Amino acid sequence: MTKRSRNLSSLSAQTSTVSIKRVYEEPSSKDGYRILVDRLWPRGLTKEAASIDLWLKDVAPSAELRAWFGHEPARWPHFVRRYRLELQAAAGPREAFDHMRKLADERAVTLVYGAKNEAHNNAVALKQILAEANRNATEGK
Repeated sequence: MTKRSRNLSSLSAQTSTVSIKRVYEEPSSKDGYRILVDRLWPRGLTKEAASIDLWLKDVAPSAELRAWFGHEPARWPHFVRRYRLELQAAAGPREAFDHMRKLADERAVTLVYGAKNEAHNNAVALKQILAEANRNATEGK
């Protein structure tokens, strides 16, 4: 296991609730700490309307990966794998993921995204990657 993959696997077993929500849905007090995980600001929304606590642009997939994926369900498993590798490969995404992970350890967070596809988007992938990292840390991997 490389140092980079250990970083993503070091999530503590005490992860709080991580939810996902489309940015165009009404914010709720149940959302907890709202983290926008898209590289681009959502169209037509003011910062007040979006009610975002933190915008983590660096945790978003690269433009190249996003364009390749194109929200094609058949590409989903490959997208998640490639996205996980992107999060490990460079300092910016890795640090952003670690920051998000620490926040999720401390409180309930909602990963907020703008995509229309609610089943296949980067917030869904990030929640999955966080859960995998938590599971790996719990199992001592």
